[in-house]
Amino acid sequence: MAAHERLIAKTSIASSTLLQRLATVLPKDTSFKIYHLSTPPTRSSAIYSAPPNTRLDRTYCESHFLAASINTSAKDNGKESAEVLVYAIEILIYSTAYDSTFFVSKADSTGYLHHLGLQKGTSSPLRDISAIFLQHLVEEHRRPNIRSVISLFARAQDQYLFPGSVEYSGKHVLDDRGLVKWWCRVLDPLIEKSKPSTQPNTTQWDSVKGYLTIPGLDSRETLSFIPRKTPLSSSSWIMGHPLQEISRHSEDVPPRCLIPHYPDDPKARFLDELDDEITKGKDNGSGQWKSVRTISQFWDTMAFRQECSAGRMVGFIWIVFAPEIQQDPADAMISDSQSTFTTNDSQTWDDSTFLGVPNGSSLPVTPSTSFYASSQIQPLSPPLKQTSDAPPESQQSVRSSKPRTPKKKKKKKLVGPIIPRQPRIKTENTSAEDDILERPEHTPYYLWRPEGRGQIVVDESDYKRVTELLLRLDFANLELATSSTKRWTNEVRSNNSGNADTWGQAVTGTNWTVKKRKADTEVAAPALAINVMSAGMIRKKAKV
Repeated sequence: MAAHERLIAKTSIASSTLLQRLATVLPKDTSFKIYHLSTPPTRSSAIYSAPPNTRLDRTYCESHFLAASINTSAKDNGKESAEVLVYAIEILIYSTAYDSTFFVSKADSTGYLHHLGLQKGTSSPLRDISAIFLQHLVEEHRRPNIRSVISLFARAQDQYLFPGSVEYSGKHVLDDRGLVKWWCRVLDPLIEKSKPSTQPNTTQWDSVKGYLTIPGLDSRETLSFIPRKTPLSSSSWIMGHPLQEISRHSEDVPPRCLIPHYPDDPKARFLDELDDEITKGKDNGSGQWKSVRTISQFWDTMAFRQECSAGRMVGFIWIVFAPEIQQDPADAMISDSQSTFTTNDSQTWDDSTFLGVPNGSSLPVTPSTSFYASSQIQPLSPPLKQTSDAPPESQQSVRSSKPRTPKKKKKKKLVGPIIPRQPRIKTENTSAEDDILERPEHTPYYLWRPEGRGQIVVDESDYKRVTELLLRLDFANLELATSSTKRWTNEVRSNNSGNADTWGQAVTGTNWTVKKRKADTEVAAPALAINVMSAGMIRKKAKV
């Protein structure tokens, strides 16, 4: 489908692929209800700063929110069976012509999963849900010859998405070390499942690598956080960061062009402070910080910041999916600069309009004009003022060129009798979601397949309102949690009546795993090494 073509479907398509994948990893005969909310790709600020005299990458952001709930038995709450949320995760997808970045923004649990009555030794359903959801989004948003990157930071906190849940005794909050290990165990299967395969019709990546950086720890100490199930697992991880490898720019660009700017990210706050050195001081056009000159020095300084010091630990994790043939950045830039199409905001954009530079202007883009400070679109700074060193002729020509004011047309006087209009009868059911879904499915900057969307698709304002509603509820005890669950799910359903049937779909696990007890393994191992003597070798002691 070309970039200018539109989707014909008028309703959201709830992907059954995600439910099928979840069923294969969830414990057998366990029932969950999955709620998947998403937004269409929306124009966003670039997550990477542009090098001097270059343009910012045109960037689109797609938000995904997945929540899982279970049904409690009547004996648990003393009344009747009720639904309660047990887990939620938010993922932001940043897409450009060069790569797709899947940023894990938030993830949290309520602590009520134990009401499911799972046997000891069963694999964590929350860990499996997180891994499958990420794998699903990566595969459904994969574009030919385009790199995909999963990025997150693990920072321990009492509660992220469920207010009051920390007061519930059943919630076990992981410490810093435990949380970093937990996320490494979540992402490790994605590396193995995405390895190149000889089977036809399977996902093919040239290489898949995991990266882990913990400011303040050396490589040997960081290695202890990687799962050691097989020798292949440890070889798939690199102790460090991939920021230079995944950058489309050369190695001599300023460090600020290599570090992504995500919302509520410790790196982003440090970036803002360092960028103040450029905006407040006299920038010479190099885009270099004064206090931090290299990317290695950036990570060394991060270890002394409040988020990563004073007994706290933050782990930065990446999974890089490299395609077999990476698109040439030069080719992508040519197509990017020459392309013009209708975006999600129903406006025709080109690069000069996006940068705030008048059409036909040869004004270079410097770090001053390409600077940004948040993950949302901000008013772009005006073009640079004319310097005093410019020739007088050019300054005079700028002053003399004044825009022509169009002539005002005279209003015609209305005469004659007033004829009232007949009321129009509404024959079709139209909604805001119909307008949302009429977006390009394929563009040079993103892929928005129906299978990769949520059960309900809303715009950015509704998405923000729904997620903020969750932050105003209470999950301190089971009664409050079930009431908050009902209010949140009904709020989304009532505002999207056209897709009410697809909101919240049940999935039953089919994974039957038998795990041996640790005690049995420890007893059986040394028993194999015991030598038993035959009866013929035993000599009786002679009688005296």
